[in-house]
Amino acid sequence: MTLGFTLGELFSGPGGMALGAHLAARETGTALKHGWANDYDESTVATYIANIPGATEESVICRDVRSLEIDSLPHIDGFAFGFPCNDYSLVGENRGLKGEFGPLFSYGVRVLERHQPEWFVAENVSGLRTSNGGDDFKLILDAISNAGPGYKITPHLYRFEDYGVPQRRHRIIVVGVRDDVPVDFRVPAPTHPDRAHWTSAAEALAGIPTYASNHEATRQSPTVVRRLELIDPGENAFNAKRMTEELRLNVKGATLSQIYKRLHPDRPSYTITGSGGGGTHGYHWAEPRALTNRERARLQTFPDEFKFIGRKENVRRQVGMAVPPRGAFHIFRALFRSFQGVQYSSVPANLSVSGTPLAPLQDVDA
Repeated sequence: MTLGFTLGELFSGPGGMALGAHLAARETGTALKHGWANDYDESTVATYIANIPGATEESVICRDVRSLEIDSLPHIDGFAFGFPCNDYSLVGENRGLKGEFGPLFSYGVRVLERHQPEWFVAENVSGLRTSNGGDDFKLILDAISNAGPGYKITPHLYRFEDYGVPQRRHRIIVVGVRDDVPVDFRVPAPTHPDRAHWTSAAEALAGIPTYASNHEATRQSPTVVRRLELIDPGENAFNAKRMTEELRLNVKGATLSQIYKRLHPDRPSYTITGSGGGGTHGYHWAEPRALTNRERARLQTFPDEFKFIGRKENVRRQVGMAVPPRGAFHIFRALFRSFQGVQYSSVPANLSVSGTPLAPLQDVDA
């Protein structure tokens, strides 16, 4: 008998989580059906509809989650939600649950309460673990584990470069299985467990085909070009050894190491972000320019056939805010194998169900 689930998703973004789930379903022989999804941005919703199997204008709802009629959504067996991370990021004010976006996880809890899916996968930034001294994370874990009939949860800080993503991107993923379901999820073992096995930026960006969309170059000002020419691979605007006083940035209190940081071709990229002004767009190691959106998508492991819809800056935000499909694939594959009773290589979770580290963590995105 084929294992099958209908998937619902809040804060779906362009579909990185969903794509990873569908790829994992295909490999494991799981019948995964799109049920519904929600995001507040029109272009992001259009991207999801254009790329995710089964998604339609009716099933992908473009609306602020705070006005979404959760109780009237169709039944689902599985649920994914990468609730907004703005207030938990290591960069910025880190307002946590007191911020505008911090409380939005509660809408995921409402889905669990109302629809009681057999499993869920929740994603957020590594900064969630320390927000408000760790109290926010404990509150969130308590809420989702006690939602509806209750869930067995497995929180873990994933370093996606350890799973073949050519980018140092560290995210907390919480997998939950409903208490009455006799399935135990285990964290999948890394497939690229050390620096020697990591996928480099040069490998990721090689051979982009002419048919790939979203590959338009950004026009750089002469000043930016001159500045980038003085920054060596892996350096940024503040630690560049060859930087001149004329082109040195005078930004008081600047600590963001990604400002005009050029990729190193032999290492994974630093974390690709979806927001930020000049100097935060990601920069090529050999050419004095910002990365194209297709190059950013490559670093996020989106296939070249995946077409992003929207204006260039909107697409940059979509790419940067997404869950890397390859990272999601490994988690969903482990989840589906758990339901199938198939053994797979695993590692102990590094976070407890109360959110405290079970082992030393290296969780700074760089």
